[in-house]
Amino acid sequence: MSPLTLFLVVLAYFGLLLLVARRTSRNATNESFFNGNKSSNWLLVAFGMVGTTLSGVTFISVPGAVGRDGFGYLQITLGYVLGYLSVTFVLLPLYYRLRLTSIYHYLDVRLGRRAGQSGAACFILSRTLGASARLYLVINILQAVILDRLGLPFWLTSVVVLLMILLYTYEGGVKTIVWTDTLQTAGMLLGLFICVAYLLHAMDLNLATSLARMQDAGLARVFTWDVDSPAYFCKQVLAGMFITIAMTGMDQEMMQKNISVRTLADSQKNMLLLTAILVGVLALFLFLGGLLHLYAPLAGVTATGDKLFPAVVMGHLPALVQLIFLLGLISALFPSADGAITALTASFCIDLLGLTRRADLAEAAKLRRRQRVHLGFCALFLLLVLLFKWIDSASMIGVILKLAGYTYGPLLGLFAFGMLSRRGLRQRWVPLAALAGPALCYAVDRNQELIFGSYRLGLELLIMNGLLVLAALFLISLPASDQPVANGG
Repeated sequence: MSPLTLFLVVLAYFGLLLLVARRTSRNATNESFFNGNKSSNWLLVAFGMVGTTLSGVTFISVPGAVGRDGFGYLQITLGYVLGYLSVTFVLLPLYYRLRLTSIYHYLDVRLGRRAGQSGAACFILSRTLGASARLYLVINILQAVILDRLGLPFWLTSVVVLLMILLYTYEGGVKTIVWTDTLQTAGMLLGLFICVAYLLHAMDLNLATSLARMQDAGLARVFTWDVDSPAYFCKQVLAGMFITIAMTGMDQEMMQKNISVRTLADSQKNMLLLTAILVGVLALFLFLGGLLHLYAPLAGVTATGDKLFPAVVMGHLPALVQLIFLLGLISALFPSADGAITALTASFCIDLLGLTRRADLAEAAKLRRRQRVHLGFCALFLLLVLLFKWIDSASMIGVILKLAGYTYGPLLGLFAFGMLSRRGLRQRWVPLAALAGPALCYAVDRNQELIFGSYRLGLELLIMNGLLVLAALFLISLPASDQPVANGG
């Protein structure tokens, strides 16, 4: 299929997103931008969150990593299930009881203003780096399969994509994102199902014979029992659990959609449905990865990692499958950034600027400030996408999980301290305690061989980070009777 045709498909898809945004952003206010007026449908939220959770990293990197890790990602997926159950039955009741718009207001109420600001700052750093890395991955693929052939430079592609995202999120915020994410999840899953079906047909395989072939090729291994390995089963399950608790339950982007649902019961149903769908979809992405690695030698494809999936589809599959792949890819692109920019804007305005508490500002002034912050985050994403292009990592999923280990650890420590103890904090030392965990983790990570010998840290770096921050918070804590803020947790 010609690059011009593919480019026109991208424009048509974007036009559909703008139409949805126009219909959902009528009479939009700051409240609808931040929390969808607390009226989101839980079924739509659950389905749309699948796309946000998976994004372009899953669409490209998970299948590409099967050649190196087999089906080992299922170990992390088991941990995800435990993490989602914890979010559903521990964190969501807390958020609804306090009627939060920003979840970091819990830290503000329970531990003081510095703790709330520190939590929000950690989220802003985490989500900005993670979401821009995801966005870079998909833009880079679009550049390679379409826009290089049209003679358009990478920087221009990045500018245009972020302008698209800005146009349909600028007014409606969460109210719009709930609907556009649902559309995009459907597109991504359609691309997944069609690619799996075509590859099975092309190699004349069924489910049983394809799994047997993968097993013979060493692609279907799941469990790693070597304690020293970063992929050791127990480490992966625990890491998956805490990654989900931190990156979903303590992440404003993910939780702002959940708490936009009217009742706690519906929000919990949303999370349980999301968990069930997610497990099935991740298993199917791994199965697709196995099929791609079986098909590649037959087609003479030498690409590996993140480049394998697009190389097989765009170089060797029919035009219709290429078109569906592209739809799936761009459907994975937009949830990587639209919800993130919206959530970052909300957290920055509420937690750092205190916009919702400013009685001295008129609503129109608050709206203008929120829009300027929104524009600022779009510009920041553009700069980071260009930076990731310069770095050019072979597998972005590894980069993103590594970043999460450093940046989400303080959130784990802060929330754990608030929920597990009744003590207060010496406010001026809270930011330093939040930074202590990542700094010590970096030192440990750089000297693993000296400290642990043959043992290698993997994703459990996040858990270590959270424990170090928790310990630092206890060192600067006060007895409950001395804490300077009301205990709202």
